[in-house]
Amino acid sequence: MKFNCFAKVLGTLKKSSDLFGVAAITAAAAAVAGPNISSMENEVQTLRTRLCIVGSGPAAHTAAIYAARAELRPILFEGWMANDIAPGGQLTTTTEVENFPGFPDGIGGIELMDKCRAQSLRFGTQVFTETVSKVDFSSSPFKIFADSKTVLADSVIIATGAVAKRLSFPGSDTFWNRGISACAVCDGAAPIFRNKPLAVIGGGDSAMEEANFLTKYGSKVYIIHRRDEFRASKIMQSRTLSNPKVEVLWNSVVAEAYGKRTLEGLKVKKNGADVVDLNVSGLFFAIGHEPATRFLDGQLELDSDGYVVTKPGSTLTSVRGVFAAGDVQDKKYRQAITAAGSGCMAALDAEHYLQEVGSQEGKSE
Repeated sequence: MKFNCFAKVLGTLKKSSDLFGVAAITAAAAAVAGPNISSMENEVQTLRTRLCIVGSGPAAHTAAIYAARAELRPILFEGWMANDIAPGGQLTTTTEVENFPGFPDGIGGIELMDKCRAQSLRFGTQVFTETVSKVDFSSSPFKIFADSKTVLADSVIIATGAVAKRLSFPGSDTFWNRGISACAVCDGAAPIFRNKPLAVIGGGDSAMEEANFLTKYGSKVYIIHRRDEFRASKIMQSRTLSNPKVEVLWNSVVAEAYGKRTLEGLKVKKNGADVVDLNVSGLFFAIGHEPATRFLDGQLELDSDGYVVTKPGSTLTSVRGVFAAGDVQDKKYRQAITAAGSGCMAALDAEHYLQEVGSQEGKSE
């Protein structure tokens, strides 16, 4: 698998932060990313654009590609290890992507996002490796604030994604992407999981869906749940509990994951005392996601789980001229291809909005 040089350098720089300090890291990142990143430290640069995109995954870059081709000259903030994830989003934590159209042999997650980023740049998107810390949507032009830049934008697309919640226990990091995952739909069909016993942690509808999906590939699926009852809907519980390949471990938590090169088993603590060995080749977290919306500081309408609310069938948010795409507003599908599709929608919605505003103001587009 080809690895993105940019993402690899970012990872190295992150590890080296204690040695070199923030200033050296910023300068090195600028050297890798190219002239789009300002080398002027401690000096805030103000930029003006018709469209600013916040995010770095499939939704953000698809929006950038469409917007750039429409000559909107977008500015995109891809973040600096935002939510502890490298530019490119969740796909940079995935080794092999096999369900994205156009890659019959699969493609590495980092390589896929490298290609998306290169395509955005090719059509003229300005990409800055800085994390947006706050926004001001109270008046137009909207204001987007990052480390060394303030952007004034006529329209904004929020595509900051959502991060799968993970549990921490011995081995949870060691075997991440080597048997431990947070997306059964993405990874469940992988050869290492086929005809092998698997486990799911969770007790909601997502856990039920993941477990049922995995029974297509695994020889057996254990659901590990810390309580003595599920919070999933009755119909989902019934469907899951009636599946002969599913076994529930009630009042149980994972204490450790072990194996050699890949996951080989779990130590599961039952009823807060007894520890049993569970021989599984895969473990899937299904305990929810956290959308990256804190920086919005309540300026857009969010649902009870923190996802941006969009008008059905569109990417329009509660603020006219601000749009949302990808996992930051999608709690149901959460796939790279659906994120990319909504990125396209957001760019088209933004373009139509700008045309409407320009027409009202007597400006030609």
